[in-house]
Amino acid sequence: MNREVKIWVLAGGIGVCLFLYFLGPILTPFIISALLAWLGDPVADRLEAWKFPRSLAVTVVFIGTFLILGLLLLLIVPMVVREVAALSIRAPELIAWFQNTAAPWLVLHMHMDPSRLRLENLSGYLTENFQNAGQLASNTLATVTHSGRALFVFLISVLLVPVVTFYWLRDWDIFKARIADLIPRSQAAQVERLARECDAVLAAFFRGQLLVMISLASIYSVGLAIVGLENAVAIGVIAGLLGFVPYLGMTTGIILALLSAVLQGGDGWLPLWVVLVFAVGVTLDSSVLTPRLVGGRIGLHPVMVIFAILAGGQLFGFVGVLLALPVAAACMVFARHLRDRYLESDFYRDGGAP
Repeated sequence: MNREVKIWVLAGGIGVCLFLYFLGPILTPFIISALLAWLGDPVADRLEAWKFPRSLAVTVVFIGTFLILGLLLLLIVPMVVREVAALSIRAPELIAWFQNTAAPWLVLHMHMDPSRLRLENLSGYLTENFQNAGQLASNTLATVTHSGRALFVFLISVLLVPVVTFYWLRDWDIFKARIADLIPRSQAAQVERLARECDAVLAAFFRGQLLVMISLASIYSVGLAIVGLENAVAIGVIAGLLGFVPYLGMTTGIILALLSAVLQGGDGWLPLWVVLVFAVGVTLDSSVLTPRLVGGRIGLHPVMVIFAILAGGQLFGFVGVLLALPVAAACMVFARHLRDRYLESDFYRDGGAP
């Protein structure tokens, strides 16, 4: 790569970062649409191979994608709302249990200062607010409604996603060909090879991660139902879907499950069974599901995933979160090639000796 190419690459990278920084708030629907189109393009290509016209293939994939997303929302959102509402309503009971059971145990066995465990004021505050939850929701809705600009931007984003997704899907191959035409001819073969590797890594990661999420949601739901926890399916589904971010799903799920177990009462061993269910799920995830369904060859280590998501959010907001995994996959592919070139270099072999 000569000096002129390096300058163009550096300028392009800086331009992309500035573009994301200044236009990030309006890019979200376009990036979501591009992700959906990228996921749907292989299916559309397969339908084309079966003699479907491109327009018909895109229409079939488009309708199928949004039907699946709609069904998922109809299944998941009510469960999440119901679980949060149940915990909110019974929060005063949880505070009472802490004061009457947990706090005395902590004072007796852990020798904690009783003054630090007094929650009378907090209990009254939460009870009052939960009693006024309906009024609070109404006030929040009114505030959002009066914020015309925010509501307008949200509605436009929601409407843009299906429209832009359709056009992305229809012209995906054309976009790829036009981008490929802009690559310097001397670098075209190498860039195309790197792009294919990035695409393969991302496809394998998303496909495997989706199977892991479904498997964990099933394991947690069935396990919590067997031990007798109320709202087992809702908590299991939430924990499984949040499993896309390493350890977030397990942490959120076990907190919700333990709160439900405490509020449910009955069997005093229920919290222990809940912990056991999540321990089994985490063990199966780390030893069986992730190695077999995602695979070590993908190379996206959980620490790398967490760092990429946090760094993307810090630098570019929600748009950065959406782009975190594609950028991390590309960086991993480039790092792998740089490592190979380093191991083949004279500097590595003889330390740069003359």
